[in-house]
Amino acid sequence: MKAFAALYLRLDATTSSNAKLEALRDYFASAPAEDAAWAVYFLSGGRPRQLVPTRLLRELTTELAGLPEWLFEESYQAVGDLAETISLVLPETHPGNDEGLAHWVEAHLLPLRGLAPERIRERLPPLWAQLDRASLMLCLKLITGSFRVGVSKLLVTRALAQLAGLDSKRVAQRLVGYTDIGHRPTAQAYHKLIAAESADEHRQRGGQPYPFFLAHALQAPTEQFDALLGPPSDWQVEWKWDGIRAQVVKREGTLWVWSRGEELVTERFPELHSLAQSLPDGVVLDGEILVWKPGASSDALAVQPFALLQQRLGRKTLGKKLLADAPVILQAYDLLEWQGEDWRNRPQHERRRQLQWLVDNHSLGPVRLSPLLHGDSWEALAEQREQSRSLGVEGLMLKQREALYGVGRTKDMGLWWKWKIDPFSVDAVLIYAQRGHGRRASLYSDYTFAVWNAPAGTPERALVPFAKAYSGLSDEEMRKVDAIIRKTTVETFGPVRSVTPTLVFELGFEGIALSKRHKSGIAVRFPRMLRWRLDKPVEEADDLATLQALLA
Repeated sequence: MKAFAALYLRLDATTSSNAKLEALRDYFASAPAEDAAWAVYFLSGGRPRQLVPTRLLRELTTELAGLPEWLFEESYQAVGDLAETISLVLPETHPGNDEGLAHWVEAHLLPLRGLAPERIRERLPPLWAQLDRASLMLCLKLITGSFRVGVSKLLVTRALAQLAGLDSKRVAQRLVGYTDIGHRPTAQAYHKLIAAESADEHRQRGGQPYPFFLAHALQAPTEQFDALLGPPSDWQVEWKWDGIRAQVVKREGTLWVWSRGEELVTERFPELHSLAQSLPDGVVLDGEILVWKPGASSDALAVQPFALLQQRLGRKTLGKKLLADAPVILQAYDLLEWQGEDWRNRPQHERRRQLQWLVDNHSLGPVRLSPLLHGDSWEALAEQREQSRSLGVEGLMLKQREALYGVGRTKDMGLWWKWKIDPFSVDAVLIYAQRGHGRRASLYSDYTFAVWNAPAGTPERALVPFAKAYSGLSDEEMRKVDAIIRKTTVETFGPVRSVTPTLVFELGFEGIALSKRHKSGIAVRFPRMLRWRLDKPVEEADDLATLQALLA
């Protein structure tokens, strides 16, 4: 546990990718295989369910530390992280435990799940007493399911590849499914990650998907595209769909559906089950799962808002009415495997041509082929992009015709760009604030925004909350806003402060929908602060009518 805690501190202390890569290599080079297996799991995003209720942890901590509850809460608000707060307020011990990460997780932590509160109260104090502060904080992060550190799965992949002398794409393929909640990391599993390549390894077995290839955001002016990208003829252009990225795998008579998060979601989409009979064996499709309801006027308007798809994702059971109200299809746009052969190293245009043949020559029911767009110039394509909102899409995807299918958001095998339309935006008023986390734990950086419920001049006009946002401001702006929040606080509700409305911000968001759960009747998707409107008084902020107009 000490070695993994030291790695955590080393990773947390730098923003340099090269320094993090070096730290990962150093750890994996010296860690026992069983510890390295769990380290890969946690660092790649795997998180076991919460092992102990946080309320019980708070109560036990205040008892052991001899603190009143209010003082613990004040400490938590100052620190901003529950695990770190507990590790700081517990009495100092003289630890001597050198057991590794795997032993701690398997022998001490996982057995806590489901224990009665009184048994947990008996077990935790002697366990905590064996750990130094850094190891204790890490232990608590694992217990609460809040382990996070600034390392991407791609960086872990690179570290393992360099250590083992392998192609990083091969390691990425082996890592698919490694962080599934049902997977138990073992020394054997770790050795497989870094083993030398075998002759038959390139042929996939079972339902394992391929690592997803991701696009980069394109934010340059259209007039610069010729210099940056070359002519449009070098690119395959499609709509950017707003759904769930998925791979459909058909092998040995069985169908699997995987989300981009490497979660097996076959049972969530019964509409796709017919592909077990109609899709040929040895085929892997990449595409987008969408709610699709062909309209009376045009098939182009058949894609439905993501909010409707989200209703299905939040349900444990899928009733007949929900399936009828929100039927899904797969909008296919790439072919990764054909007749059992990995096609990712073939050019984009060749994969597309074979995908077209597959769709044309097989009755695939819920599969549609993502249409290609054409234009003699980038300006002509920009005009088509302007139709995105009316068609229910997010903009355009630009894929190099000669691009191979890479791993993650890389550029070594070709390029995909997402050329999204500009976000919706409104001017809103900050009314509530809460402290952030991590390096922003001492600042009020998480905000609730409101708009007016009626136009200016209306009697009893009031502000109605509609969105929360925490990103978009510079550090300097955040400090200035924090100072204003402290001076204008009206009331506190636990960690939340209500403030006198004095600050107006332009908020941007990707989508908007009606919502019965929100007081405003409206929900927005991915809200963020675009700029601080120092030039605009609170009275001139937007009202609900502005949001309702955007719904159209």
